[in-house]
Amino acid sequence: MPTDAIKVAAVQMVSTPVVEENFSAARRLIGDAARQGAQLVLLPEYWPIMGMKESDKLAYAEQLDAGPIQKFMAEIAREHRIWLIGGTLPMVAPEADKVLNTMMVYDPQGEHVVRYDKIHLFSFTKDNESYDEARTIVHGTKVASFEAPFGRVGLSVCYDLRFPELYRAMGDCALIVMPAAFTYTTGKAHWEILLRARAIENQGYVLAAAQGGQHPNGRRTWGHSMLIDPWGEVKSVLPEGEGIVIGDIDPAHLQRVRESLPALKHRKL
Repeated sequence: MPTDAIKVAAVQMVSTPVVEENFSAARRLIGDAARQGAQLVLLPEYWPIMGMKESDKLAYAEQLDAGPIQKFMAEIAREHRIWLIGGTLPMVAPEADKVLNTMMVYDPQGEHVVRYDKIHLFSFTKDNESYDEARTIVHGTKVASFEAPFGRVGLSVCYDLRFPELYRAMGDCALIVMPAAFTYTTGKAHWEILLRARAIENQGYVLAAAQGGQHPNGRRTWGHSMLIDPWGEVKSVLPEGEGIVIGDIDPAHLQRVRESLPALKHRKL
């Protein structure tokens, strides 16, 4: 494993129904992260569009390696010479009137490296709140990761956070990424504790990029984008509003944690 630390950043947004507005916000925030030395940048779930209704995203569904959203991500990764993990965007699905909720990863040359289609689809009903992603989204089927200069990066999205078996299936990851649009209600109750649990049990860094604020469609998201180290310590956090969370992935610290408490080697199942 490489010994040099690498700086990573999570972008927090309050996305709107207007794609061009979200492009502008993402461009500015990614630029801020790159200027502060980030070599890997993570965008939140639904970063290009948070429509007034769930079906709005269907009009923006893209084919693989085609369309303005993917073009934007490839160009900005190449411009800043960064690894860009593009939160999620709507991709064409095999079922009519539905999309895949897809994460795309680009290398510093702007080349598409890997995609991950969100596997677990959120459903929640409490009081006046009701969500069911399966109405407009088809779930993915494949676990995904990629090799970065500092080690393997495991890909997951939002509701995936509640399913620890997904992270075990990724194998040995130096970093797990978690773009999300957690609701205020569920985020307040469970977001941080679940993120810290995933870091502790997998003995890796967790970088979480969230939607964080009051959206034009009336939805309020929890925010609290953060970077967590392999010991479960929160290294940086942004409670609400637009901005970035930035910090270091330190391979030496990762190795120390795993050597002092070799839990991954003690697994029996």
